[in-house]
Amino acid sequence: MSVYKLTYLEVRVRKSLGVLAGIGAVSLVLAACGSTPDDGGATTAAPSPTDTTAAPSPVLPPVKACMISDAGGFDDRSFNETAFLGLEAAKAEYGIETLALESGSDADYQPNINQAIQQDCSLVITVGFLLGDATEAAATANPSVDFSIVDYAYEAPPENLQGLVYATEQSSFVAGYLAAGMTETGTVGTYGGIPIPSVTSFMSGFYQGVQYYNEAKGTDVDVLGWDPTDPEKGTYAGGFDDQNQGKQIAKNFIQQGADIIFPVAGPVGLGSAAEAQANDGVSIIWVDTDGCISASQYCDVFLTSVMKGIDASVKASIGAVVDGTFSNELYVGTLANGGTKIAPYNEFDAAVPAELKAEVEQVTADIVSGTITVTP
Repeated sequence: MSVYKLTYLEVRVRKSLGVLAGIGAVSLVLAACGSTPDDGGATTAAPSPTDTTAAPSPVLPPVKACMISDAGGFDDRSFNETAFLGLEAAKAEYGIETLALESGSDADYQPNINQAIQQDCSLVITVGFLLGDATEAAATANPSVDFSIVDYAYEAPPENLQGLVYATEQSSFVAGYLAAGMTETGTVGTYGGIPIPSVTSFMSGFYQGVQYYNEAKGTDVDVLGWDPTDPEKGTYAGGFDDQNQGKQIAKNFIQQGADIIFPVAGPVGLGSAAEAQANDGVSIIWVDTDGCISASQYCDVFLTSVMKGIDASVKASIGAVVDGTFSNELYVGTLANGGTKIAPYNEFDAAVPAELKAEVEQVTADIVSGTITVTP
């Protein structure tokens, strides 16, 4: 689509220049013929042109940005909702037309993408790793439409397909260090929706942060739900929808002594937050958004959140289509560029010791500088 826009602009400019050149030539002829001396030496002025309308300015074709959700839906209080906020922000700033199509299951992905294409969308944004194959197939089959996808990176994407990914292992490392410093029981836990990279990156980073704290402090904080030798053997809910599953996993962790739980499972994690509220001394670290904003009813148990700048990257991708600079260059959100970070401590601010806060800031700085290396 971006190639079409540049070509369209070039054609309009050339046409405009041609019209202006023609007008200039006619004006020269009229000027040469407009003051012919008569026998008495008098002159006759050339008639004034009746059409003084300027040539139109070149205009890019209108942009229509369309978004396809993952099965969690746009009210998941997590990554789908954050992506939708980016779509709305772009609509407000650029004055573009938008369309949001919600998926209820995996079976909706391809039909929703096809519907977006049929409705003349300039950019189709898909949200979630599970839409990766369908998005690539659609981009390959429709080279005149631009595509971007949240949480998926391709080795060799088509020119009209951009991946938007986030180094959440970095910010999750920071959260793991914080959890290890805050636990009263010496046990924390993490679980995911399903074992896919956009989930396991959180869990792996969290585990590494706890281990870094153990090495630095000589402690032995245990991490439930993660097997560093085989990520697929970790604890998973089997999906992103069943909040009762989140409650049960949290209950199991609490029975094993965990007092801080890190759910990476979208709405499933809300069940864990509810279970934490029912158990004194248990807290949650939320993901994707600041949980105190997206799920404020559980703010009293949210120690912090590992945030992804999905909204900003979605808006930037749309803006590139608007101004004709869209490309397939992979976007990676990091601690360094603000594409991922931890949220404020909110209601836990007074509970986190000043020394630990300073250590968290130092760990963040060390990851940015490369002093600490986090493995995805």
